[in-house]
Amino acid sequence: MPLDKTCSRDAVKSNIKKEMALGKPRRQAVAIALSVADKAGCDLKKKKK
Repeated sequence: MPLDKTCSRDAVKSNIKKEMALGKPRRQAVAIALSVADKAGCDLKKKKK
């Protein structure tokens, strides 16, 4: 199950869900998804409230 290598929040969200479905802990799944997004050249920042 390949991960999405794009720069959207939806791609990061789906990558987290895919990793968690494979049985990885939430923190590890988030780290992997953000790492993939970073390698794709994304500059994801926290949402402003």
